[in-house]
Amino acid sequence: MTGGWVYILTNQPRGTLYVGVTSDLVRRVWEHREGVAESFTKRYDLKRLVWFERHDDIREAIRREKALKRWLRDWKLDLVETANPGWDDLYDGLA
Repeated sequence: MTGGWVYILTNQPRGTLYVGVTSDLVRRVWEHREGVAESFTKRYDLKRLVWFERHDDIREAIRREKALKRWLRDWKLDLVETANPGWDDLYDGLA
């Protein structure tokens, strides 16, 4: 098994949130930013990567994603604001 990433995208600080999981964070966020597929992120213009977390095992990343999707919105906002108080777009620092 390869590792994976859990990530959160938004359209603006404290805006609409999307929690996702992938084995290739750079490629997946690029796909969201380019609107490659019709999706929730395209519909709401969610292109700003504001939080991510690496897992050594993709299965663990999937479990974490599912758990975060069950979290209250305020908990997700706190998670982002603790790691990224300025809601900066972290995508450019990945490549």
